[in-house]
Amino acid sequence: MDLRKLKTLVDLVSESNISELEITEADGKVRIVKSESGSLQHIGPSTAPAAAATSPSHAGARSPAAPASVEVAAQPAPEETGHFVRSPMVGTFYRSSSPGAKPLVELGVVVKEGDPICIIEAMKIMNEIDADKAGTITKILAENGQAVEFDQPLFVIE
Repeated sequence: MDLRKLKTLVDLVSESNISELEITEADGKVRIVKSESGSLQHIGPSTAPAAAATSPSHAGARSPAAPASVEVAAQPAPEETGHFVRSPMVGTFYRSSSPGAKPLVELGVVVKEGDPICIIEAMKIMNEIDADKAGTITKILAENGQAVEFDQPLFVIE
């Protein structure tokens, strides 16, 4: 299983109400279980790369039952004024629809409600994110290609 895909799954489980996730693919089986303390464990038979990819901090450990503690950095409350467009999902933030293409929005651009402003890739699916309010883009808070969390501020519209 691809390391990026596994990391996305770990993030998904750690930030949701899901307590257990099991996925079987041709190249292996992964089972992620969230314990009561909030840490994640990889349990069950798996291929060695999937077991090593459970946590980047335990990349050398091949024990499938080794706990993989996931630390989620708390986002400081932004102090800017204006409306925050927040990420509706965990994924990878992209400013344009394809590599090398012009960004969907720039600073100072006036957007209408429903205009596409970015793309978030989650589980190999490109999700177009639309402006949920009309106004002017005054800040872009995420970097192109950056991993974003659920409810993370992406843009400020005034």
